[in-house]
Amino acid sequence: MTYEPHGKHLIAGEWVTSDATFTSQPVTGDGQTYASGGKTEVDRAVQAAEDAFVTYGWTTREDRATFLETIADEIEARGADITRLGVSETGLPEGRLQGERGRTTGQLRLFADHIRKGAYLDRRHDAALPDRAPLPRPDLKMVQRPIGPVAVFGASNFPLAFSTAGGDTASALAAGCPVVVKGHPAHPATGEIVADAIKAAIEKCGMPAGTFSLIQGTSHELGGALVQHPLIQAVGFTGSLGAGRALYDLCAARPTPIPFFGELGSINPVFIMPAALSARASDLGAAWAGSLTMGVGQFCTNPGIVVAPAGADLDAFCAAATDALTGADAAVMLTAGIASAYRSGVSKVAAASGVAELVSGTGEGRTATPAVYRVSAEDWLGNEDLAEEVFGPLGIVVTTTGPEQMLEVARSLQGQLTVTLQMDDGDTDMAKPFVPVLERKAGRLLVNGFPTGVEVADAMVHGGPYPASTNFGATSVGTLAIRRFTRPVSYQNMPDALLPADFQGQDS
Repeated sequence: MTYEPHGKHLIAGEWVTSDATFTSQPVTGDGQTYASGGKTEVDRAVQAAEDAFVTYGWTTREDRATFLETIADEIEARGADITRLGVSETGLPEGRLQGERGRTTGQLRLFADHIRKGAYLDRRHDAALPDRAPLPRPDLKMVQRPIGPVAVFGASNFPLAFSTAGGDTASALAAGCPVVVKGHPAHPATGEIVADAIKAAIEKCGMPAGTFSLIQGTSHELGGALVQHPLIQAVGFTGSLGAGRALYDLCAARPTPIPFFGELGSINPVFIMPAALSARASDLGAAWAGSLTMGVGQFCTNPGIVVAPAGADLDAFCAAATDALTGADAAVMLTAGIASAYRSGVSKVAAASGVAELVSGTGEGRTATPAVYRVSAEDWLGNEDLAEEVFGPLGIVVTTTGPEQMLEVARSLQGQLTVTLQMDDGDTDMAKPFVPVLERKAGRLLVNGFPTGVEVADAMVHGGPYPASTNFGATSVGTLAIRRFTRPVSYQNMPDALLPADFQGQDS
């Protein structure tokens, strides 16, 4: 049976409406009316989450693992409808959405497997030493415990993997925290059907109704009410620097400040070492063009900057990239607002001193084409605007006089999600001084390849120093993401009967 959206919020197991509404703006088909929430809906959802935490926060890891797997099953059962609605709303191709759905269900199952193993709990036990002199030592047990209700903001560029049941929601639920999601207004139907899958999993697994809620809406007041609610204990966010910083400041200004785990994007520079550039200039240029335009450049790991030594080899790189991108068809971006902001960013770069155009970016309405520019390191270092992210298929080639100037560019960088070194064996000695600099700049360092694929795995870090993210010790992708929504609690001389289930029967 085909799923048709009804435009309501999901709050504590019930589909509810509200007086305010907004109309969706799909790429194809007519817009639909959706309830637009505010403080009343937030308070109801967060209070239900707090009530649910009394039970959900003390469920067994096995029960939560089964719950996560059931959510994955329910999403897959709605797969065809999710793809249909997602294509209509976002303009993303079917294959991309099918792959993203697989990533979403895959990370749910990965987190289920991870919490069953229990390593994330970091359990520690210092046994009592009653005869120690001059003072005895008490029995001490420590374990990671869930923090309480978590707010999650859906992302525009990943309607599945970073939205309703995406990494933030999955990791919070895995930790034992109820979740209230603010759906992204760019894809409300997709958010609604995924919420329907989570609702079905809650009912099948007997979880408290307030374990998950979805509130739709477009207003800044909705987001502010959610992060400022006194029962919310942490926030997960993927989006722009401006919006993320505003929410971060609200979290910090609360009477009781809370952590804001914001992933805010970056320019993801690529440093090309001389031997690699000499051996693979044309291939690298074409490969960079492909990565730059993947998803119309709307990945937070889009490699927007290339830094390399000037000369004939870099000319060949630029020629290959230009050939690959010239005449590219206009592609649909996620929203009209994103497309407009991209064109504004392109115009700002094009007007900067010392910038030469290689590929002219065009487009109108909701569409865009790639834009590539070339600039000297001196001019790039002298203009901070050129180091700002432009969300979309914009690339800048920064030409340098050699290794020392490349290092100068590296040292000037703000925090990044990724930094890539393109190198061959002959570049190893030259690359060594870069590593101590670059590992302080990014959460993930790559050698060769390009950063637009983010593997969901134990060792992945998707985060970095500010402004790439607001908490450099965290990741929004991979199993370490669960630790964001736990805190260590030490139990001194606690009888086993009063310990959390995760420590009962543990001798060490």
